[in-house]
Amino acid sequence: MSEVHQAITAHSQKQHAIVKQFLQLEAKREQYIDEAVALCQNGQPFTVEKINEITKQMNELAKQGIVPQRKYVTVDMVKEYVKRLKK
Repeated sequence: MSEVHQAITAHSQKQHAIVKQFLQLEAKREQYIDEAVALCQNGQPFTVEKINEITKQMNELAKQGIVPQRKYVTVDMVKEYVKRLKK
């Protein structure tokens, strides 16, 4: 019974680590999105490269089936979001 318990514990710890990493990436992604939105609102140039690098990492984690995938962000998506905020 001990081996089963250890296997379950190891599996649970692995899943917890994936979720924890995902949440850290999610926070960083949101930060980069906020930065892009702020730059766009001020009429300054911005890119979505950092956002999508984080998105790529998140989607790699999602392949393990524990966390959801995230959509890649385009410059047009940010501009459209800013336009909706102004209304």
